[in-house]
Amino acid sequence: MVAGEASGDLLAGLLLDGMRSRWPELAAAGIGGPQMARHGFQAWWPHDKLAVRGYVEVLRHYREIVGIRDQLQARLLAQRPDIFIGVDAPDFNLDLESVLKERGIKTVHFVCPSVWAWRADRLAKIRRAANHVLCIFPFEPELLARHDIAATYVGHPLAGVIPLEPDRAAARHALGLRASDTVVAVLPGSRPSEVQYLASRFFEAAARVQTAQPAIKFVVPALPSLQAAIEDAAGAAGLRHGLQVIPGQSHTVLAACDVALIASGTATLEAALFKRPMVIGYNMNWLSWQIMRRKQLQPWVGLPNILCREFVVPELLQDAATPTALASAVLDWLDAPARITALQQRFAQLHADLLRDTATLATDAIQKVLES
Repeated sequence: MVAGEASGDLLAGLLLDGMRSRWPELAAAGIGGPQMARHGFQAWWPHDKLAVRGYVEVLRHYREIVGIRDQLQARLLAQRPDIFIGVDAPDFNLDLESVLKERGIKTVHFVCPSVWAWRADRLAKIRRAANHVLCIFPFEPELLARHDIAATYVGHPLAGVIPLEPDRAAARHALGLRASDTVVAVLPGSRPSEVQYLASRFFEAAARVQTAQPAIKFVVPALPSLQAAIEDAAGAAGLRHGLQVIPGQSHTVLAACDVALIASGTATLEAALFKRPMVIGYNMNWLSWQIMRRKQLQPWVGLPNILCREFVVPELLQDAATPTALASAVLDWLDAPARITALQQRFAQLHADLLRDTATLATDAIQKVLES
């Protein structure tokens, strides 16, 4: 198995849980993180080696990433596992899967690449790479079938992990927050490059929100490896009180908050499943942005908006993601209880649509690939 970055590690950990229930003697190894390790996964390389986003950023790490892929490919061809499962990280996994499949190793790709949002040219590559694709959104298998790609909708694993009715009181108690506090969650990303480009904007926005509402509380869940950089950015923005930076616990923070200021990515779907209003922001290297925007097929970038097919939450991207604009969008949510209620109803329906017995459906599909 290969999972890149924190979101892939989380999805792979959930999949491993189901696989180990079906196959108690399962041996799993490759590239992964702490969530996978909890299910007995042996990481030959840590998942954060692949946690790079953006064309320019990838180029800076290209030699190391290709070196890891070449070493992993040689090891897998020598050991010939029963099956290879690539979890997200399509730029890394699809090329690797293509070689393994060509050499007779069965391959499954978990999480359909976002060919419906951008880079439709990947469809031919997916067909070459994967014996089967496990899809987390209901409209994906039909799209893949039109291109002769076998796929199964397994639901989104997070929909089964996050409760339909989150316990805000318990989450606030766990974080030492009062029921009466106004709480903003700040999530500037799980990659170093995201923190580099987003943290200062997010915390400068938070400082403006705090000026407007001095009693407000900010809570930031941070990967331990990024905590120092996040604390430095918060301090530089002048946030020295009303701020809590904690290692991990992003789900607790999302359950506790009133609104989230959040980087585009899987975390936006998590916030939607917690029924929380949010402001999605993103900023990246200028050249990477120019390349990506030309490949975009839909007007939305944030997953909640893509799945709802409209701008149910604001997106402020690249030059639009100014501290002033981000702060204004956060304050708009805090002053709109009726709008929040309507959004929560929309997100509750989205949660129901994504809720399936993912572990069983995924392992059923994997079993069929193994028997084919």
